[in-house]
Amino acid sequence: MATTLRILPGFARACPTAVLWGSPASWSASNVALVEHAWKMFEGAVGVVMPGPMLHQVLALDTETGQLKVRDRNFQLHHNLYLVGFGKAVLGMAAVTEELLSEHLVQGVISVPKGIQEAMEHTNMKEMLLKPKSRIQVFEGAKDNLPDGNAQQAALAIRDLAEKLTADDLLLVLISGGGSALLPAPIPPVTLEEKQLLTKMLAASGATIQELNTIRKALSHLKGGGLARAAYPAQVVSLILSDVVGDPVDIIASGPTVASDHTVQDCLHILSRYDLRGVLPRSIKTVLSQADSDPHGRSGCGHVLNVIIGSNSLALAEAQHRAEALGYQALILSRVMQGEVGRVARFYRLLAQAVCVRLSSKVMRTNKEEDELQDLIEELRLSDLKLKEVLEAVERAKGPICFLAGGEPTVRLQGSGKGGRNQELALRVAVELSGSTISDWGALFLSGGTDGQDGPTEAAGAWVTPGLATEAAVEDLDIMASLANNDSNTFFRRLKGGVHLLCTGLTGTNVMDIHLLLLRPC
Repeated sequence: MATTLRILPGFARACPTAVLWGSPASWSASNVALVEHAWKMFEGAVGVVMPGPMLHQVLALDTETGQLKVRDRNFQLHHNLYLVGFGKAVLGMAAVTEELLSEHLVQGVISVPKGIQEAMEHTNMKEMLLKPKSRIQVFEGAKDNLPDGNAQQAALAIRDLAEKLTADDLLLVLISGGGSALLPAPIPPVTLEEKQLLTKMLAASGATIQELNTIRKALSHLKGGGLARAAYPAQVVSLILSDVVGDPVDIIASGPTVASDHTVQDCLHILSRYDLRGVLPRSIKTVLSQADSDPHGRSGCGHVLNVIIGSNSLALAEAQHRAEALGYQALILSRVMQGEVGRVARFYRLLAQAVCVRLSSKVMRTNKEEDELQDLIEELRLSDLKLKEVLEAVERAKGPICFLAGGEPTVRLQGSGKGGRNQELALRVAVELSGSTISDWGALFLSGGTDGQDGPTEAAGAWVTPGLATEAAVEDLDIMASLANNDSNTFFRRLKGGVHLLCTGLTGTNVMDIHLLLLRPC
């Protein structure tokens, strides 16, 4: 095997290691094959949700009549098109959109992650970059997915553009994951710093993305339908790349073109759940107390068309296709994987054990693992996972098995280390698998963020095998201490020079995380 695997065109090796995947001599040929296969599946998942293919499927312009078709709706263009966007995938989305509709585009403003243009240039992803003399103004901000002054400046420019539109105009809004941090417009007297601090405290307490965005909407001029209100009476078309479980348009990027149906009481319940009501600044209390009585806060968005153009489901389907082409029995477990990473890790251990027990002639079958697994499925609210059907499909498998899942688990921060949910989940799965009874099986687990950045790190995620605990002990690395300090990235960088890290660089897309669990008989 070569020391590196093929990477997506434009993917950059951002991690501080000489190779993307390593292949130490101590690894078996089976492990090496699992690593190669896992990478090909993850690569396919990311590639299928790149902006170009998705936008070409949803947008069609009749150049003779100026009719723009968006799915099954038609809009008349006559040099009346404006564009705004915010999110990790928006640079590429804007480039494709301008190429398709440049004849009618008057002006645009987009807010994208800091450093993404340089990253795309460095990796020669020219299709993800705006052309010279573009009519679209680009703001970069929100380093490490945290709102900042640059992102706030972009939000102000987007709001100014929207407010000048007339009934003859069409506003095209490009939205993807990361959009909330890239569109900060706090309602005075709330400051950006206060809103950012509250968001950090909620995230550190384990709040879900749905809970975070409910609070963000209540404190924002533009979220929760605010952008749509600003653009009225212009028609608004939002093209949305979903990074939220279940694809709820009111939650993705905090729903800037969707009227919010959340109340102040919803916000207070969330804050109480994480014991944060007592530490709220007076400014936030003031805005929340006025929210339900705000005369412009509940207007509808009847002039808006919201269209989901891509999601985690599409990425999982492509990964499944690649797995089947490699000879795996490939099963999508769930598209709504969420919950605390420790419990999610436990789920994957129990699943691996249940499968191995079912397929092993050496182990007496009991219902213990399956009963505990079913209880955990209910705890994690994996409503689309039918365990009986999954295990029956496993019993019919003629070769290796690949389980796939998508979603966005949460991490409760307790330490001061450096990591991300994908790396922490992978490390916790390694601990779980090291204590499991699957010795007759080769196993590999991978967790990766499709945006290429897992938390404030240079990695998209990590992959592990049951032998990782032994590898760590040889190098005198303490897995449990790393987990207690939420320091998974430091652990993986030190282990064998970082070969377990999944390094892609910023990908230019974002549809949450991909989980792969590969099992094959030894």
